[in-house]
Parts: sequence; structure tokens; C-alpha cells
Amino acid sequence: MFSAHHCALSVSDLQTSVAFYRQFFGFEPALIWESDDGSLRIAHLVLNGFILELFNYAANAGTRLESQDVGNNLDRLGVKHLALQVSSLQLAKDRLSHAGLDSGTEITHGRTGIDYFFVRDPDGLWLEIVEDHRELGKSSS
Repeated sequence: MFSAHHCALSVSDLQTSVAFYRQFFGFEPALIWESDDGSLRIAHLVLNGFILELFNYAANAGTRLESQDVGNNLDRLGVKHLALQVSSLQLAKDRLSHAGLDSGTEITHGRTGIDYFFVRDPDGLWLEIVEDHRELGKSSS
């Protein structure tokens, strides 16, 4: 009945964020909408059927995100980060670094059994890159 559809992020510069998510992670722009008065632009970027919705309010131009710990302060209530899955963390880390993205945190083995590292987007939001072979949620026949 339910399936994942999208995740929304507010960004300070739509063009920069669209280019970032496209260049480094393969999201493709599918829709760009702009209000008549230019106060809001929304982009839908698609990756394997998943939509990343970017909100860009003109009032936020030049705004900086308050400093956040790795993983976006997990001890505080609220949405924390977007995670993208890869088949090989080391290959992903090398590819991102070769493409010019800061290499982020070290690869870590998490308490829940997955390996991961974090990188930051242009606004300083953390993105978790995970390698997960646990097969959670997959039925066994």
C-alpha cells in the first residue's frame, strides 16, 4: 500500500544544489517550479524513482545552516539526514573524491550492522552513504 516517494530539503541556492545532487549522486532534474513573485522555487530531482524535493525561498539566500555534528545531532528530535545506498563504500568514496567532493568522514561500521560515511551538501547538510547487505524488509521464500 505505501512506498517511499520523496524527501524534502530547504536549500539556499537552487542551482548550486541541483548541480551538486546531479553531479555527485546522479539525481536528474524532473521539474522546476517558480512562484510568480520569485519568492519560492521548487525542484524535483529523481534517482531510481525516488524524488528529492528542493525548496529554495528567496528569503534564505545567503543564510547559513547552524553547525551540526556528523549525522545532524542525532540526540535531538527531528529529521536528521538523507541516506543513499551504494554497493561499495570505498568505490563511492573514491569516486566522490575524484569528482572533487570533500572525502567526508571515515568509513565506519555502525551499531546496526551497516557501514557508512557522511559527506556535506552545499548548505552543510549531512548525507549518509551506506553499504547495507542485511536484507531487512525482504521476504524470504
